[in-house]
Amino acid sequence: MPDGEVVAKFAEYAAAVDCVDQLIRHEFPAPMVAIVGSDLRSVERVRGKLSYASVAFRGIITGSWLGLIVTLLLPVGSVTAAGIIIGAGLGMLFNVLRFSLARNRHEFSSSTQVIAANYDIVVPHPMADKAKQAMDEHLRQCINGEGHSH
Repeated sequence: MPDGEVVAKFAEYAAAVDCVDQLIRHEFPAPMVAIVGSDLRSVERVRGKLSYASVAFRGIITGSWLGLIVTLLLPVGSVTAAGIIIGAGLGMLFNVLRFSLARNRHEFSSSTQVIAANYDIVVPHPMADKAKQAMDEHLRQCINGEGHSH
């Protein structure tokens, strides 16, 4: 956990990142800034239903790309559709076997993300005033129409 003073609080990560960008634009040393997320939550987003057909199709796509890459790495005369077809077949076989043998498998595919409810900008105690001055300067520039947006 970074030791220092909280100089700003945000409900959204993008706002915290924008604040850090502004600090850095105002010559604040980047290694002295930390974004600290709190009240963490795990969010699992369901992407789709899994079936043997969908798993096989994904294996064909992945295997085809791998087959293409392998054939491109071989000598120039050996780039053929056979490499792509073999890769597709092996990819399909591997995915179907992996799906069949998986324990505790779900009937859906998903991705998991950790999200914080709050984001604090923390800087070392001796640099807190400098950070607050940089944020105040940015705010004055925005109010006067001098600030530049990203």
